Amino acid sequence: MIAQILFVVISGIATYFFAKNLGKIRRNILLGKDIDLSDNAALRWKTMLKVAFGQTKMAARPVPFVLHFIVYAGFILINIEVLEILIDGIFGTHRALSFLGGIYNVAIGFFEVLAFGVLVACIFFLSRRYILKLARFQSPELKGFANQDAATILFVEIILMAALLKMNAADQLLQARGAEHYTQAGSFPISSWLVVPIFEALQFSDGMLVFIERAAWWFHIIGIFIFMNYLPFSKHFHVILAFPNTYYSNLKAKGELNNMASVTQEVKLMLDPSAPTPEGYQAPTSFGVKDVTDLTWKNLMDAYSCTECGRCTSNCPQNQTGKLLSPRKIMMDTRDRLEEVGKNIDANGGTFVADNKNLHNYISEEELWACNTCNACVEACPININPMEIIVEMRRYKVMEESAAPASINSMFSNMENNQAPWQFSPMDRANWTQDLNA
Repeated sequence: MIAQILFVVISGIATYFFAKNLGKIRRNILLGKDIDLSDNAALRWKTMLKVAFGQTKMAARPVPFVLHFIVYAGFILINIEVLEILIDGIFGTHRALSFLGGIYNVAIGFFEVLAFGVLVACIFFLSRRYILKLARFQSPELKGFANQDAATILFVEIILMAALLKMNAADQLLQARGAEHYTQAGSFPISSWLVVPIFEALQFSDGMLVFIERAAWWFHIIGIFIFMNYLPFSKHFHVILAFPNTYYSNLKAKGELNNMASVTQEVKLMLDPSAPTPEGYQAPTSFGVKDVTDLTWKNLMDAYSCTECGRCTSNCPQNQTGKLLSPRKIMMDTRDRLEEVGKNIDANGGTFVADNKNLHNYISEEELWACNTCNACVEACPININPMEIIVEMRRYKVMEESAAPASINSMFSNMENNQAPWQFSPMDRANWTQDLNA
């Protein structure tokens, strides 16, 4: 009973803190402006199933796709065994689902194969990052916590999978010896090959095997609780947000930019002063994006969904030519600023107190104007994140609020205003090039 009570207490504490941190993230996302993305539910479900569940955009790079799919499948399916661990922990049973017989044996064997696959995949991912040192994992924005975060998650997954295999190996030996409480159940193709021979060579007693099995059992479930509560502070929160984020994908054509409704309405009223003002209409007080609260909630969900894989940056033509722009950094900076705003709200009793900072303190003008709006980053993202939309909206603020566009763009604006074209010559001279043509 003591073990059961302890388990329930630990489970309750872990669930409470996870729900609390989940609530903060939800609150932060909803700081963004409202946007209606409830249209075309059928296409949205199809997009989510294809992109998030099917991971079709990951397939552009086959090797990491296969390894990531193994880790993904492991995360989803091995959690079924966690359900059994929860039942055992609460009711004091052992392998509570073993009554399923052959189905249970096949499932446990499959989970072992998956666990081993996850372990191998994580070792490979670590080697790509720290031995092969792939270029997209060496970018300046990954220095510090971002790099530590990636390594931490991979090491934790390796340790958790190893604990699972050790637990099963000890359990298997105890079953074979007819130890009390360890009924014959399960199939263990990996641990029987990888771990059992080591335990047998060390000639562990029943007592030592029980200690190993129980220690590994507790370590595995407590490790999962810790992992669960680490997720809200990690880029790996995408394992949760990838699904709603792809459901709320932008379904418009990639090259279609959003018009500013407030500007459109103002122009209509200027062109037709006699036109009635729409009910509830308020003249805009600002244009574009100055801070994260000027972005939409979908932009902010994008920021929390980003796993910092760098595919957007490695596919960005401007980044490839040495420009400062990194779409990955745009998303990381947006998330960092949003976290800062959230902490400000928490520290001031639920109200944001001006801190003389905004999103432009994180993202420089050089980064904003380097973008050529080609959508390569959007196309490359495995879960349909849109860094370009944030860039465009921040540009609009620079132009419409601060008149801070680059000289070349200001020149184009001037020409369009005076000449009705981007070129620096009068509209009356446009057809001059035809004068030398033969009739």
